[in-house]
Amino acid sequence: MSAERSRKATSMKKVVVLILAFGLCQSHPRTDEDNDKVSQCEGSASCCNICSVTQKMGELGEKVVNLAEKITFLETRLQHTEKEVLELRSLTGGTPQVAFSAALRNSGSGNTGPFNTATPLQYAKVFSNTGNSYNPSTGIFTAMISGMYFFRFSMFNNLAPTPNSVVSLMKNNERLTSVWDTSGTDSNDMGSNAVVIPLKVGDNMYVQLEPNRVVYDDGMNYNTFSGFLLFPI
Repeated sequence: MSAERSRKATSMKKVVVLILAFGLCQSHPRTDEDNDKVSQCEGSASCCNICSVTQKMGELGEKVVNLAEKITFLETRLQHTEKEVLELRSLTGGTPQVAFSAALRNSGSGNTGPFNTATPLQYAKVFSNTGNSYNPSTGIFTAMISGMYFFRFSMFNNLAPTPNSVVSLMKNNERLTSVWDTSGTDSNDMGSNAVVIPLKVGDNMYVQLEPNRVVYDDGMNYNTFSGFLLFPI
């Protein structure tokens, strides 16, 4: 693009030079009437010609300045247009990029829950959020592009003699899959699950902590929620 603009600017400058040269040539020829006047003012003929040429050059100079200003304005407009085209290509012509990954806690350790009702887990420690489709304040991913998506989540049970952990991956209000641990004598179990699913614009995905259940986390970031767009549909 820049090479093309340079070529066009050079061509325009050549045109300006030709216009200037043509104007100078037009200032010299004299008509028969002018020749008659030469005999009347031979002493001032050169002065008259110089004044005429100077006047014409002044007029051409103003035109050249105006033309140069227009060229500069058009070059600026062209640069802005090229930038807008690139931005539009990134939105429409390029492949959309959507991906996020987050852990449950920003800092500290302890249980999350229990709650009396099913509650979306708010994964506060965001590792990545390309496309800004994940909201750490709510824990909800909202599809802004219709497509096929991959989601994965992990769960670490509560540190207690009797485990009491159940979480589910939700699409809107539909339960897709779950991870649970509610029996056994060990207290260091964890699990994960994943889905590949089509989403439409406005669909919500989140991990739900079931009523009266808890999960544990600390700086090791056991509980995570991640997803990305495979391809638009």
